[in-house]
Amino acid sequence: MPGVVVLDYGSGNIRSAQRALDRAGAEVTVTADLDAALAADGLVVPGVGAYAACMAGIEALGAGPVIAERVAAGRPVLGICVGMQILFEYGEEHGLVTKGLGLLPGGVTRLAAERVPHMGWNTVEPDAGSTLFAGLPEGSRFYFVHSYAAADIAALSGAGARVTVTDHGGPFVAGVERGPLSAAQFHPEKSGDSGATLLRNWLGTL
Repeated sequence: MPGVVVLDYGSGNIRSAQRALDRAGAEVTVTADLDAALAADGLVVPGVGAYAACMAGIEALGAGPVIAERVAAGRPVLGICVGMQILFEYGEEHGLVTKGLGLLPGGVTRLAAERVPHMGWNTVEPDAGSTLFAGLPEGSRFYFVHSYAAADIAALSGAGARVTVTDHGGPFVAGVERGPLSAAQFHPEKSGDSGATLLRNWLGTL
């Protein structure tokens, strides 16, 4: 079984991610140990709540350079929800701009929708060459809970990323795949069979 570390930097949704990855066939460790995070076959960066708070947790742990080192070395990383958002260059919440890890181009801003937060099930449009969404039927739904998202799809595509898109008040990034770096705005661990398939697909890349 591939060895996966779920990074514990003080954010939530860690145990549900751990259980889902375990069911998908991984040997999962939840830890703040950066040496373990660097050495694991795969690293999962979860995240819920405010962008600034998640970045503060990452910085307090000193995890940013470890995540960047893994990506530079071609070692798989999966960001989930705000754990995806902090991979971008910045996040803007309530007029406050917080610097992100800068591993993906562009920023994260408030959804341009009448109803925010975006909460519930939504279909997505995967890139034709997606590995994460391979084998999933058209119309597969995933569970979203968020008020902010990355929307600069052109910047990601121009940087060589495979971009999966969905819509809530306008198109935004639901998933990203670029080299060893994968990310999902939705919660695969709360997305039933579709989420389980996505996690198995990711584990298959390790």
